[in-house]
Amino acid sequence: MEKLKLGVIGLGARGGYLVDLFLTMDNVIVTALCDVYEDRVKSCSERVVAACGAKPFETVDYKEIAAEKVCDAVVIASSWEDHVDISVCFMEAGIPVGLEVGGAYSLEDCFRLVRTYEKTRTPFMFLENCCYGRTELMVLNMVQQGVLGDIVHAGGGYMHDLRTEVLFGRENRHYRLNNYINRNCHNYPTHDLGPIGVILDFNYGNRPLYLTSISSSAAGLNAYAKEHPEVNPEFRDLAFKQGDVVVTNIMCANGATVTLKLDTTLPRPYSRGFTIQGTKGMYQEDGNYVFIDGKYPEELHWNWSPEWNNAKKYEEEYDHPIWKRFLTEGVRGGHGGMDYLIYNEFFEDTLNGKPYPIDVYDAAILMAITPASAESIAKGSAPVEIPDFTNGAWKTRKGSAERFV
Repeated sequence: MEKLKLGVIGLGARGGYLVDLFLTMDNVIVTALCDVYEDRVKSCSERVVAACGAKPFETVDYKEIAAEKVCDAVVIASSWEDHVDISVCFMEAGIPVGLEVGGAYSLEDCFRLVRTYEKTRTPFMFLENCCYGRTELMVLNMVQQGVLGDIVHAGGGYMHDLRTEVLFGRENRHYRLNNYINRNCHNYPTHDLGPIGVILDFNYGNRPLYLTSISSSAAGLNAYAKEHPEVNPEFRDLAFKQGDVVVTNIMCANGATVTLKLDTTLPRPYSRGFTIQGTKGMYQEDGNYVFIDGKYPEELHWNWSPEWNNAKKYEEEYDHPIWKRFLTEGVRGGHGGMDYLIYNEFFEDTLNGKPYPIDVYDAAILMAITPASAESIAKGSAPVEIPDFTNGAWKTRKGSAERFV
């Protein structure tokens, strides 16, 4: 089997985990590693050598990997602020890019990605793993079969207690800390909007037009720091800019609406709040249920408790073909298998010269939510336009149904 020679840029918690995942995959070999911290490079390199016997190219400067041409493609898992610069560097070097997720810092950065791709035509894939979640793909299949009717509204969120990850950012060398000190925005919109954008055909006959965002105060991190002496005391009264809860509403060209929620600095359980509502029914993650019009007696409408978690009943009929194959072959990788699925797609498509299912135009829309939300919050929740990164091509762009097969 032909193997893709891969460079990995950024070897923190996510990047280091990905190196271990790649070492279990048959269609890729890690040939280059980069991180600004030498100890991370050394640790990952030792694991590569132990697994395959060959030492990868090691560096603290990603530009050396682009110049030396020691890989066929790269995965970028660095800090958010470096995503665009590194992607542009490798696209200009003609090396296919797989970019891990996160919001952009400006709308101009989103345009830079698009312009660089259009100039170089270097393949670029946005690695939003939640697009390959079993539930998300099942709901996509239901929508494509018309089970839920015309989709009118979608919702989602990144609702994840990150207080310790943020507050121990210096000790753990995590980039989130500086973001929470200095920015107030919908900083991580892609886990929720990625699957929603696929279902709503963003860039394939539909697109988001504008958004409004509102932010709560920032109190959660200070409260946690005051109650936990192990946290650096400077954080007890530091004026964090990032609000505890940010809610973003999006208007789409086809009339559908989307509500997103960022909720990462208050005590809570994890949820992405994935919700799809149509004229014939709906799916909601919180409660994990499907409701189909006319299927359930009216008394259940008022007391739905017997049907909580009924989505499992729909899997046999509506599991997406990708997941039917995956279950047969054996589920692998983290986050319930969706990490393996999206990376296997990236590797196989790169090896075979196929178009990626989540391309640079999709990346630009998803990443643009962050700077647009920051502008909206700063202007008192004023509407902010989301650019058309396709320059009108979204109206006639084909292939939506063939993206996930």
